[in-house]
Amino acid sequence: MTEVTLIGYGSGNVASVRFALERLGARVRITADPADLEEAERVILPGVGAAGYAMQRLNALGLVEPLRRFKRPLLGVCLGQQLLFETSAEDGGVDLLGLIPGRVEAIAPAPSRPSPHMGWSRLNIRRPDPLLEGIKDGDWAYFVHGFVCTDGPATIAAADYGIAVPAMVNSANRWGCQFHPERSAKAGARILKNFLELPA
Repeated sequence: MTEVTLIGYGSGNVASVRFALERLGARVRITADPADLEEAERVILPGVGAAGYAMQRLNALGLVEPLRRFKRPLLGVCLGQQLLFETSAEDGGVDLLGLIPGRVEAIAPAPSRPSPHMGWSRLNIRRPDPLLEGIKDGDWAYFVHGFVCTDGPATIAAADYGIAVPAMVNSANRWGCQFHPERSAKAGARILKNFLELPA
């Protein structure tokens, strides 16, 4: 049985992610203890809400440096993906984990593009990746977010929302899903399954 460590730092959708992982047969450990990260096989960093508050919590718990040093598979979900980047325009400017180059900016609203981006959007695969095994171009994922990451070399799948939304990113051992895989039906379950199967 694969074990996955879920960071419970007071700014995440921990329960729904945990249930989705347990449905896939994983053993889930929820922790906010930096020492647990040292021995973790793989880590998921969930997140909902504001980047500033999330980083305050990670700093207060002593989790920032252990996350930066972590060398095994790491997945950021929703706000957790955004936290992998360098800075965010949210809350007047926030320094993030700095694991992937780029900045997080607010989605500029437009008549055809309300902000936040809420609901189902199709995934457009940019390049092959182990997390995308079994995912087809055009599969649907469920999004809820008002900020968007830099669309750059790390983007492995995007969604069209009048702008290109980096829906999934990867850099070295770090992955991100801007959408909620735990709420994205078969495609989301397959992505989580793929993460659990990554070599640790």
